[in-house]
Order: sequence, then C-alpha cells, then structure tokens
Amino acid sequence: MSVTAARGFAASGVSAGIKDSGAPDLALVVNRGPSDAAAAVFTSNRVQAAPVRWSRRVTGDGALAAVVLNSGGANACTGPAGEDDARAMAERTARALCVAEQVAVCSTGLIGVRLPMDRVTAGIDTAAAELSEDGGESAAIAIKTTDSVHKTAVASGPGWTVGGMAKGAGMLAPGLATMLVVLTTDADVSAPALDSALREAVRTTFDRVDSDGCMSTNDTVLLLASGASGVRPDPAGFAEAVHGVCLDLALRLVADAEGASKEIEVRVVGAASEPDAVTVGRSIARNNLLKCALHGEDPNWGRVLSAIGTTSAVFDPDRIDVSINGVRVCRDGAAGEPRDKVDLSGREVTVTVDLRSGDASATIWTNDLTAAYVHENSAYSS
Repeated sequence: MSVTAARGFAASGVSAGIKDSGAPDLALVVNRGPSDAAAAVFTSNRVQAAPVRWSRRVTGDGALAAVVLNSGGANACTGPAGEDDARAMAERTARALCVAEQVAVCSTGLIGVRLPMDRVTAGIDTAAAELSEDGGESAAIAIKTTDSVHKTAVASGPGWTVGGMAKGAGMLAPGLATMLVVLTTDADVSAPALDSALREAVRTTFDRVDSDGCMSTNDTVLLLASGASGVRPDPAGFAEAVHGVCLDLALRLVADAEGASKEIEVRVVGAASEPDAVTVGRSIARNNLLKCALHGEDPNWGRVLSAIGTTSAVFDPDRIDVSINGVRVCRDGAAGEPRDKVDLSGREVTVTVDLRSGDASATIWTNDLTAAYVHENSAYSS
C-alpha cells in the first residue's frame, strides 16, 4: 500500500491532463494526524526548481499536512511565474485540506516549461475528492516519468509502520538523484528525530545511487509522521526501518535506470576513511569506459584501477585488489585470476575494491551504459 501502509494517511493519483499521453500525472498524500511532524532533504544543485524552493520554506518548522506532486513538468527554470505556480498548487490543495504553509509541492518532468495550471488545479480538486486509505499505489503510479514501473516499499516495527513511494529512472546522481520520494510513518516521532533518521538514511542510500553522474533540480525526499499508532518507537529501531525503506527504494531506482541491463554494486573496503571509500566508489561508478565494458560482459579491471587513480584517496597502487562477481581479477595492482572465470551473464554485478589502506568502507550503486540509454536521452527533451 505504499505511503498509505502507515495509519493516518490517505492518497490518490489521477490523470489531470498534464501529460499528452493521458497517463496519471498528479498525486496527493495527506497526513490526517493526530501528529503533523515532518522532515525533508532536497537537491544540492544550485539551480533549484520552484517547488523545491517552496517546500524548503514550508518544511522549515518541521510540520506538514499534505504533499501535492505532479509528473509531466518540472516547473524548474520558469522564473517568478513558476514560483507563483508552485504556491498556487499549495493553495489549491489547502483549499480542500489545510493551509498552504502546510503543503509541500513536488514536480518532475521537462525543465524550462510552465505547467498547464488550469489542468493542474482541476486535477488537484479531483485528487482531493478521490483520497483513500488504499490510494498509495495510485499515487506512486502518478509520479512516474520515464520510470517503467512504480516504486513502493514498506517496513514495520512493534505496532508501527514506515511506508514509501519513489520515482526516478535517469539523471540519477548524488545530492540526491533525480527522485521524488515520500515516506510516511504512523509512529509517534518528533520532527527532530525524523530529521535525524532521514538524513542518516539518505546519506547511505539515495545519496549513494550514481547512475549517470547527472544531478537534478527537483530532488525531494519527505518523511511525514501521523502518530496514529500512538507508539513511540525505539529510536534505533525506527532509524533502521527508515533506512530499510530508503535502501529498498534506492535499489529500485537503480534497477529501473534508463536503458540499463546491469545493476552494478561497487563495494570499496580497506579505505583510510569513509570519504575516501565514497570518493573511490563514485569514481568507479561514473567511469563510462567501465560501464560500457560491463555492458559488454567484459571484466575489464584495468578501467577500475584507472578510475581509482584519478582520486585523492589514500592508497598504494601496488597493493590494490579488485574482484568482479567474486573473482579476484586484480591482485596487488596487477593481473590476478583469469578474466574468463568471471560470469557476467546475469543482471547483477558486484565490483569489490580493497585499497588495503585502512578499515573504512562504502558502497555505491550504479548501472551499465547502453545504447538504449543514449537513445532514450536523445529522444526525450530534458
């Protein structure tokens, strides 16, 4: 049930006519309380869409009553008129539900084009009328753009639940990735505790998805708590559940990456520090030569070492080990086991790098580079 798995929430997804295809393109998620605590994380791109700017302001006090989301248009780089449109979306939602300052706005789609606001506002009215405690799946479907599937996840604790939905299939890179994510919980958790759990979860999940090195203008991750269960969870257990839902959704983003035929997990161990491990992992994940090689089922470990060498991480080039799908193809910075022992016929690929410089580690998730990715992003104006 996605975002409506947690008690105290209702959602809907409708076709407002924003997309020429007539596919669902507008969603509402409403927190019916009794609590309205919330936390948020947004893109670190300096070019930020009007909905991001609006939502930053309204989540500043740690409270939200609703989220309105649209696909089919990003409302980014649209000037003062776009700012007015984001506010109008919040106000129209608030007319039926609450006050505008309690509504977050999320948009995704083409940059630089105004939304058809007559259709958007009419769609909000329709979505408000169709709100349901079973509406989570419809909401998740309505926020898709180039996604081939909708993405939902649920985790539970003693008497409480965390649910979530996400969209994202391309322009996936740290800070956050091209994603809209709404998480909900019926646990009784304060806004500061939500913020702590969300930021730590995002740091090691969404912020370590690196599909194509491109950062969006609209990335938003929201966590809303209704308190409807009446249960105050153990902080560690709650944080673990939030992390679990975020990781599940993050991996679904990678699995649905535009044109991808391989899901690649880059594990860096033996690093001198976690930042070193992350830096090395990102460099490997963004290496287009390696991504092409893995698409062609070639375990070209030389491209892994080449990527590592571009970083400032602490390592000795003559002590690096690299394994691909469990076969140590590079030992001490030179050839190891024969490359033909590596089976790359499946969709899942694991590249493990041991820098042998310390005890820190990190994992980055990416995918291969395919002709289908090039075709999709040459045909889709973004």
